[in-house]
Amino acid sequence: MERRNRSLEVLEELAYADSLIETERAPALQRWAEKYLTSDFLENIDLTTSDLKKLSELFYKNVLFLKQQKDEIKEQLNREKDIKKFFN
Repeated sequence: MERRNRSLEVLEELAYADSLIETERAPALQRWAEKYLTSDFLENIDLTTSDLKKLSELFYKNVLFLKQQKDEIKEQLNREKDIKKFFN
């Protein structure tokens, strides 16, 4: 039962992080990953098929979000680098 409750907590916290606005979402996802993504993460999941499907959909949706966020930050840093170079 404890394993099931922990698995539901993992799902609920990921769903909550997913519901946040963009500026708060990335840090919340980072905290979620640091808290739950361990080497034995999959071994400790005890969810129904439908809950497991929700978890996987949220997980991959947020992985794509973080990749997009990374690209946007990289682009912004490059623009700032070019501006700094221009003024020097």
